Amino acid sequence: MDISLSPSVLKGRIRIPASKSCAHRAIICAALAHGTSVIKGVSMSKDIEATLGAMKALGAEYEINDGILTINGIQAPVSEADIDCNESGSTLRFIVPIAAALGTRTVFRGRGRLPERPIDIYKRELGKNGITFVSEIMPYEISGRLCGGTYSIEGNVSSQFVTGLLFALPLLDGDSEIVLTSRLESKPYVDITTDTLKRFGIKIDETANGFRIKGGQTYQPHDETVEGDYSQAAFFYVANALGSEVSLDNLNTNSVQGDKRIVDIIREACDENGVKGFRADCSDIPDLVPILAVLGAFGREESVIYNAERLKLKESDRLSTTAELLNQLGGNVRVTDDGLIITPTGNMHGGVVDSHGDHRIAMAAAIAALNANGNVTVRDAGAVEKSYPDFFKDYAELGGQANVIIVE
Repeated sequence: MDISLSPSVLKGRIRIPASKSCAHRAIICAALAHGTSVIKGVSMSKDIEATLGAMKALGAEYEINDGILTINGIQAPVSEADIDCNESGSTLRFIVPIAAALGTRTVFRGRGRLPERPIDIYKRELGKNGITFVSEIMPYEISGRLCGGTYSIEGNVSSQFVTGLLFALPLLDGDSEIVLTSRLESKPYVDITTDTLKRFGIKIDETANGFRIKGGQTYQPHDETVEGDYSQAAFFYVANALGSEVSLDNLNTNSVQGDKRIVDIIREACDENGVKGFRADCSDIPDLVPILAVLGAFGREESVIYNAERLKLKESDRLSTTAELLNQLGGNVRVTDDGLIITPTGNMHGGVVDSHGDHRIAMAAAIAALNANGNVTVRDAGAVEKSYPDFFKDYAELGGQANVIIVE
């Protein structure tokens, strides 16, 4: 699906969809609990569907009706499972150690760029603790049963590896320890994990260089409502900074979501005359990079995004695709080793841009189009289904001029 967007101003009130990060974690904990949990406010997307399908394949049962998800936890581990992760890195990296802890021989499938995203840490660390990777490339197949021990994890590759182990290690008979061999980047995502685990009855002890996890723990059923997603709200916060007037509902001001940092960045970057410029360390907030670059492109001074080198391994190489997006529209964005340098040109015009199948690039393009001097066509705009299927519906209801182009 391609979409043509015209310059416009968004006005109105919107309910931000549920946090994908929080929903993934609540679903997994509920599926591992001995009993029934009810999770309200779930926003369906391709990634959430992948995690639900994964937990069903491992033996959980669920029903969803009007955003209310009822999950009956796994009663007994299945011996074999075949899991389609689609393009969800979270699903793959969260579920691999869980299946290993359950002793389920599992095949993991994926598409898009997911087969290129690294899981070497699991091959190494799970391989030391009872798991065999029957296949070295996707589809991955694992066999064996995970055992307690020490897991040495690089903290600067992806916090998803730490989260996956935090889900799995409490299920083991023996105690375990996660030792971080480098600084843990994206730590707020791990904070979401430990907060969720606590609500489902799992105790995690944080140490000076990692985590200590007691084995033999039991997940307890728990009912909760998933809070709104600051990662998605960020697009509308930036739209507001550029002249729109959108009120955002369903956000928890006390959230531990790292992407809540968007509020402070905008406050620091803007004055009564609009956007100045900014410097942003994105080591803990990588998902904000595309929309922050849009903010910088409409500024008066240079903006710098750094500590974001991991974005090269997302749904697209997000440093390159973000720069390409804005440069196609008249911007001046240069890719560095670990980020972006955005030099305002004062001449953001229309044009044709490609999402490269990346949901955050498609949504960033839509916000850039609001203030461009001409129409913007976004190719493969349907990529938003990965995380925010109703994005363009909400965009249009707020006054955004969006027209689907029929490609024959």
